[in-house]
Amino acid sequence: MSALAARDLTTGYGTRIVGRGISLAIEPGEVLCLLGPNGCGKTTLFKTLLGLLPPLSGRVEIAGRDIAGLKPEELAREIAYVPQAQAATFPFTVRDMVLMGRAARIGSFAAPSGRDEAVTDEALARLGIETLAERVFTEISGGERQLALIARALAQQAAILVMDEPTASLDFGNQVRVLAQIKALARSGQSIVLSTHDPDHAFLCADRVALLHAGHLVALGTPEETVTADRLKTIYGVDVVIVTLAETGRRVCAPSLNALSL
Repeated sequence: MSALAARDLTTGYGTRIVGRGISLAIEPGEVLCLLGPNGCGKTTLFKTLLGLLPPLSGRVEIAGRDIAGLKPEELAREIAYVPQAQAATFPFTVRDMVLMGRAARIGSFAAPSGRDEAVTDEALARLGIETLAERVFTEISGGERQLALIARALAQQAAILVMDEPTASLDFGNQVRVLAQIKALARSGQSIVLSTHDPDHAFLCADRVALLHAGHLVALGTPEETVTADRLKTIYGVDVVIVTLAETGRRVCAPSLNALSL
């Protein structure tokens, strides 16, 4: 049974349709990478998968159950969300921000337990940001905030992780660390859906890739099957080349010189 599935989804806001006829399923321990240009409907799809927006038609299922029938606290125990790095209003410490990921597992009016504190510390250490624990979240860099948001989602201990451009504000080293963590989380059984604007990330960490264009799912399959020069040309409007590195056998994608000429 799929961990998370979209069944013939139509997404949007009221009478404004953004995406139509979207069907996909994510298996336990799988990484699905969502690629598509700005405005293609990725964020709206994410909000629908998370239960923040009701589908205009179709349904979203977690382990075969329609999420429309789940209470918010039940949904929060099943699926965690990593937004793009954002500014915060209140001066919480980084540790407190990560501890908030335990909210779905703490009873009403209950204080965090020793177990909650331990899970928080483990999440900080896993991302290598334990030295930031007592820093004020509003006073650290955008990249550090992004790592803290990922740690918060890890502390939630949900089986499904939805990540909106998780490496967008990270330097090269931290991008590699986060992609490595994504692979490690999948090996431990978590299902991960992430969006990115970098096709190379699909080759680095994804089991399958979904290509969105103008609100439609235009391709779904392995990175090698799905991420092709012709499809990227159609979606992004630029010529690209995809080559295989002799040293590692890994594929990489780059704009061609024609795409860069004025």
